[in-house]
Amino acid sequence: MGVLRESFPGEKRVALIPIGAETLVKAGFRVLLEGGAGLKAGFPDREYEKRGVEILPNRESVCSQADILLAVRAAGANPDGWPHEVKDLREGQILIGFLEPLTARQPIEELANRGVTAFAVELVPRITRAQSMDALSSMATVAGYRAVLLAANFLPKMFPMLTTAAGTITPSRVLVIGAGVAGLQAIATARRLGAVVSGYDIRPAAREQVESLGAKFVVLGLETDEAEAEGGYARAMGEDFYRRQRELLGKVAAENDVVICTAAVPGKKAPLLITAESVRAMRPGSVIVDLAAERGGNCELTQPGRVVVEKGVTILGPVNLPSDIPYHASQMYSKNLCQFILHLVKNGKPDLDSEDRILKETLVTHRGKIVNPRVRKALGITEEGKDSASRGGHD
Repeated sequence: MGVLRESFPGEKRVALIPIGAETLVKAGFRVLLEGGAGLKAGFPDREYEKRGVEILPNRESVCSQADILLAVRAAGANPDGWPHEVKDLREGQILIGFLEPLTARQPIEELANRGVTAFAVELVPRITRAQSMDALSSMATVAGYRAVLLAANFLPKMFPMLTTAAGTITPSRVLVIGAGVAGLQAIATARRLGAVVSGYDIRPAAREQVESLGAKFVVLGLETDEAEAEGGYARAMGEDFYRRQRELLGKVAAENDVVICTAAVPGKKAPLLITAESVRAMRPGSVIVDLAAERGGNCELTQPGRVVVEKGVTILGPVNLPSDIPYHASQMYSKNLCQFILHLVKNGKPDLDSEDRILKETLVTHRGKIVNPRVRKALGITEEGKDSASRGGHD
């Protein structure tokens, strides 16, 4: 088992923390770590060595010996660094990590060409027996929490109501758009900080979850069961739907001090929910935190990785928020990977059970091919391996 140092710019997480490594060592694995891989997350090499991990000097030495490689951001999830990383991989090697397989065709094809067996953890199905492996939900939890802290830092107000000798401070109002894992954690965090919180989601089933956290559910009259895809994810809707939604959300946003956007559709560009016009209608000093910035943003004025100020309104487009809290993000991710590995490896050997839903849905490349039907469809690859565009049609 090899653990690599992350090369994505600004990435501080590590795929396996010392206690996770100890679990795998006790399970019979030989664990190799690229020196310094855990340092930025708060896990020095000596903590790994105490738990039976072998520290190797560089990436090449780890890749040359490991049968299974663990990473946080690899292949398509490391858009600039993947060519350098993939060259060290060999046929038959297993790679596990975030891979962005639904949108990044070239790096996924290269993994297949090299004969790498790649598992994308963002494709773990949301079923009961896979909950302990759900890395996407783990990282969304961290992102939702961090988003509220960012908003509180930029907002020129305090979140809670305070009664002081100088008078009463009214609480800030926070709107969270999207009640997935990140959105619900944002709601809970904003509530703990004392804000008056409301939440919105196009899925009617989300209402109970929002209200259970003490927030008000915003009803626009557009909510529909059709908006929920398999696994609880949001489904892409038509442009007419989004146009009407933008009009109504703009009015709600203007009543709030903070808007946290978390709406995303797996493998698709994030839906546009807050227009530039809506931003200009908000009170000066208001803050928007757009967690969908890496996928195009829910706000029209969002710029990934930058802070934009428009008519006194601050729009934050953070990318890779879990990396801002690398210690606990790594702890959660490491637990997810350990559970996945123990599910994958039986009696000392990887068991690619084609009937196992968890393995079937996360396996992206194997024996020189892109084998995942969902990934093939998203990338426009037919059964014959040709682009759907070359046939003049669409998958």
